[in-house]
Amino acid sequence: MFGLWKTWKALEARGIMGINRRNADYVLKYNKRSLYPIVDDKIITKERAIAAGIHVPEMYGVISTEKEIDRLEAIIDGRRDFVIKPAQGAGGDGILVIADRFEGHYRSISGRLISHGEIEHQISSILTGLYSLGGHRDRALIEYRVTPDPIFKSISYEGVPDIRVIVLMGYPVMAMLRLPTRQSHGKANLHQGAIGVGVDLATGITLRGTWLNNIIRKHPDTTHPVDGVQLPNWDGFMQLAAGCHELCGLGYIGVDMVLDQDKGPLILELNARPGLNIQIANDCGLTHRTHAVEAHLAELAAEGITETPQARVRFVQELFGHVPALND
Repeated sequence: MFGLWKTWKALEARGIMGINRRNADYVLKYNKRSLYPIVDDKIITKERAIAAGIHVPEMYGVISTEKEIDRLEAIIDGRRDFVIKPAQGAGGDGILVIADRFEGHYRSISGRLISHGEIEHQISSILTGLYSLGGHRDRALIEYRVTPDPIFKSISYEGVPDIRVIVLMGYPVMAMLRLPTRQSHGKANLHQGAIGVGVDLATGITLRGTWLNNIIRKHPDTTHPVDGVQLPNWDGFMQLAAGCHELCGLGYIGVDMVLDQDKGPLILELNARPGLNIQIANDCGLTHRTHAVEAHLAELAAEGITETPQARVRFVQELFGHVPALND
């Protein structure tokens, strides 16, 4: 028992945030339940982003009922590639990525040939709520397939890498690059076997990686280093993340973004309950950073000042630029 207490005190001293603290001090405190549908439903998120002029993958169409499945061919309208996903899905479940067509069939990102009937069955499963939060009936979203920037070719296996930024009241406090692997079947979800790589908020240079709870510096499939990579257009990512506070009204969120080779930074989705593995990837606790932002917000409130997204980004970049750990 003493050993557990000693471990807990050591983690607390490093500012490591646990799930209970995240829920009590941040999710419950800063996120109004009435605003959850904005982030829990990808279609609503996308519509709000488009209205705000924030770049997202183009939406080709939405299927809401079994009868509307007949509209699929008209929605994709001869497109060779597209993505189908549940509007209220989580963890990447239920997402189908079509990369091409081949003699009356569709080819998945992994190369598997899929019939039109199989796609219709997938959409039907989405509508029943098989992949939705709470198992409620859902809608299927058909959208543009992101083509990753070539910089990720040597450090990612199939799929699309994404960038997760934790944002508190409009202030980005920590960032992580998520890289698909063979084990994750090309998906950028850590619980399915993707790699999490810390990112320096000030420069956009990747730090070390974590994979299956192990610290790594090379991608297990490509063998290329995952640390020391300069992410392009980093300030663009930071500005997008900071602006999502105004977009959804929630105070504590995870912002998931991608870098498309043609369209640049795009927002994929928002999360009202972002996971905590980002701390392992950054070798840094969230609590010290969130406390610093809260103290800054208190000072601004006392002076009647509200900062712009640009000013918020400058503040965190100056304060949270990477300081090498002893084992770096």
